[in-house]
Amino acid sequence: MAEDFCTKTVEVWRLVGLFLLVFKIVIPIILIVLGVIDLGKAVVSSDDKAISKSAKSLGMRVIAAVCIFFVPTLISFVIGVVDNSVEEMSKVCAYCIKSPNGDVCSSAYNAEKGTE
Repeated sequence: MAEDFCTKTVEVWRLVGLFLLVFKIVIPIILIVLGVIDLGKAVVSSDDKAISKSAKSLGMRVIAAVCIFFVPTLISFVIGVVDNSVEEMSKVCAYCIKSPNGDVCSSAYNAEKGTE
């Protein structure tokens, strides 16, 4: 039953996997770039208080970026642990979330679309 569900909804799982991949890369880069821009503005203004505040803000953004980077990895780990306990029933779901362009997900996607 779960195999049918995962195979029939492979597009959704693949989209979730791609979203997590983009989320993992783009959001941290945006946070760090915005922090560096704020710090640059403070340095140009030569205000010690603004520089201190911007440096602290940059530090918090870097910490947030690192946390955001590891959230999808943590989700993949949890899915892997759950996947091992559920046996073979939801392999397609788990593989498409962990690796949306991987062999298992691609072959399930092609089989569902009839292009295989």
